[in-house]
Amino acid sequence: MKIAAVRRLVSAWPGVSEDVKWSGVLVFSVGGKMFCAMRVAAAGGLAFRVEAERFLEYTDRPGVVPAPFLARWHWVSLAVPDALPDAEVRVAIRRSYELVRGRLSRKLQREFAD
Repeated sequence: MKIAAVRRLVSAWPGVSEDVKWSGVLVFSVGGKMFCAMRVAAAGGLAFRVEAERFLEYTDRPGVVPAPFLARWHWVSLAVPDALPDAEVRVAIRRSYELVRGRLSRKLQREFAD
């Protein structure tokens, strides 16, 4: 997925913010916690969090690798842009958002309720 497509996808979700970190990584967050990141200058490099029980399922697929520095928190990275179909990527990003939002304080969860 391209940056514009990810922006369109997440922009309507409650509490989503974006900023650039680490010299060229666009990060999408909810309540100050990251749920999706992607390299600005290079193709591929989209990363998101998955459920612990699905981590190996994702990383066993060609083109999907443990995300550098974030794998211990069950993040995966798409090493090539078309490693997963766009529809599946959209569902995975939404699930990542839900996982991260679910770990926020109850007050923030109520504030960011759909």
